[in-house]
Amino acid sequence: MLQALARRPAPMTRARASLLLYGSFAAVYFIWGTSFAVTKMMVASLPPYLAGGSRFLCAGLLLLAIARWRGQQVPRARAEWRHIGSMALLHGVLSSGVNVIAMRHVASNQSALLNASGALWITLLGTVGRSPHPLTAPVALGVALGFAGVATLLWPHGGFTLAHLGWQVVVLGAAFSWALGTHYFRSFRTATPTLMFLALQMLVSGTIMCATGLLLGEAARWQWDPGGLFALGYLVIFNSAVAYTAYGYLMSHTSPARLSTYAYVNPAIAALVGWLTLGETMSSLQVAGMAVILAGVVLVSMPTRTPAPPDETPAEPVG
Repeated sequence: MLQALARRPAPMTRARASLLLYGSFAAVYFIWGTSFAVTKMMVASLPPYLAGGSRFLCAGLLLLAIARWRGQQVPRARAEWRHIGSMALLHGVLSSGVNVIAMRHVASNQSALLNASGALWITLLGTVGRSPHPLTAPVALGVALGFAGVATLLWPHGGFTLAHLGWQVVVLGAAFSWALGTHYFRSFRTATPTLMFLALQMLVSGTIMCATGLLLGEAARWQWDPGGLFALGYLVIFNSAVAYTAYGYLMSHTSPARLSTYAYVNPAIAALVGWLTLGETMSSLQVAGMAVILAGVVLVSMPTRTPAPPDETPAEPVG
């Protein structure tokens, strides 16, 4: 997956383009679907800023090594670094980084539900800008069904309480920052290849978060806990390197509505993984919620009357 996405875009058959597209969706769906539980494991024993920053630094170095091996160059233009810095702030620090910190105060499945709101923002923001995608009736219905399914699936017993309202609002803000970063990514053209762009973005995010952790004295609280380190390694390799690279590809090769379906599928997978590995039960209401989610994904993913073939997408990643 990483090597395929590392190559500069070239003409390809429709079948190969579709395989890469669906493979990227599968990586985002299933890998990110497990990330809530794994992140909860990581912050249970490791300080959040240093752990989150270390994750980005390690993943960034891995992607940078692959990108350089593929012959990709570090950009020198100020405009390129402005885009990289903006994405590092929106996707890395204010979204993923903030979510890591909030996971100490918000239940993992509740965090998954709140992050699902990002799908609404991605789809709505996608209706404006340089390449707007109109919000058709089926897509609007699919978005509504998807969010309703997530709410049905993960609504906590007894409803939401005010105990952690502040942190819940923080998670909602992080979801909006992710959607804003995705919209920004699609709004400009970059001469930097996708893998190099993502590598530098992660390195900038990781540097900011690690510096913050050191200033807050987290180095004294770092411990070499096996469980926390395993979770950190999983997030570095799969969550950040593989799935994030796949998401970078999808941001410039599919519509905002289809891209937003990850926010519906991820919580469903998170609940299923919890049931299989942690012994968490799934009620009939939760199963019904999964069915509603899948119905929403089908509606959002339905092709329009004049679909653009995969090889007509921009030659360079946008945003």
